[in-house]
Amino acid sequence: MSAAELESLLLVDKVVVRALNIVKLHGPAGAYVAAGFIRNLVWDLRYGRAPDYSDADIDVVYFDTTDPCRESESRFENALTHMMPGYDWQVRNQARMHVAVGDEPYADVADALSHWPETATAVAVRLNGKDGLEILAPFGLHDLMRHVLRPTPAITARDLHIFTARVQQKGWLTRWPHLAVANA
Repeated sequence: MSAAELESLLLVDKVVVRALNIVKLHGPAGAYVAAGFIRNLVWDLRYGRAPDYSDADIDVVYFDTTDPCRESESRFENALTHMMPGYDWQVRNQARMHVAVGDEPYADVADALSHWPETATAVAVRLNGKDGLEILAPFGLHDLMRHVLRPTPAITARDLHIFTARVQQKGWLTRWPHLAVANA
């Protein structure tokens, strides 16, 4: 599937559109909505289910080297929760996230995404200036759209156990039993 097909899936979902608009208006400058919020919607639709947002947080990612403090992220989380209560907003400045895993500093959001555990999770979207989406997907959209769970090269090099533990802990094979798991 193409970026246009992903865009069409996301832009017909009222919860996604609302979240994207709220992030654009009240989130950090240049922020994207990413990770499980996007992945789960696509995979739920593949199974013919209504998207289930009950267990997914809304990951908001941005890049700001001038303000790498956790307190700023918390302020954005509070603002987003105020605008759209009932969801677990998790805002993270990717300019500081390299420290948690011992990587070199990331260059931007796309670079940070390339260090996330799974290729299908390393997808971020935001509203562009027109009526569409800007999509960041350093590994492309194939795995997301084809229902493949694959570790990123960064996680394979760092510790593949992180990937296998996430597959177990998240219960993905229970929720999506036909999910193809590729170990490298």
